[in-house]
Amino acid sequence: MTDETPQTPTEQPPQVKMQILGQFIRDLSFENYLVRKGVTGDVTPDVQVQVALDAKKRQADHQFEIITKFTVRSDNKTDKAPLFLMELEYGGIFHVENVPDEQLHPFLLIECPRMLFPFVRRIVSDVTRDGGFPPLNLEMVDFMALYRQEIARRAQEKPTETVN
Repeated sequence: MTDETPQTPTEQPPQVKMQILGQFIRDLSFENYLVRKGVTGDVTPDVQVQVALDAKKRQADHQFEIITKFTVRSDNKTDKAPLFLMELEYGGIFHVENVPDEQLHPFLLIECPRMLFPFVRRIVSDVTRDGGFPPLNLEMVDFMALYRQEIARRAQEKPTETVN
């Protein structure tokens, strides 16, 4: 018999830990143009949704603040009259560990907003319903595609450096 210790399989990287420590509405506005100005004739809503994301490190170790910014605008298809405008900034405080540095930025701007989205969807639905419109159920947002678009946009903005 040999006195060798059994070899352990290759070590697995530590498992990613993510926890939502808190959620909050940072800003919310709802402008109901239909009530203020009145729209005559048929109302056929055309809804546009814009999404922006922001992430920043907090002072505590492994904590990050993620803000999702939704702008929801509805115009009447027939005469382009505005029906409503909703702006919502919804945030979350996340505790994130064991994510490699090169993967942290996409993780914060893809996975964290995915966790917040059901709450955003509910707020948008409730506010539009309470504003006198049918509840608006937002379509799922592809945060990965949104992240890739932003990276591509930033790459195009960078001036091309020339070597002399």
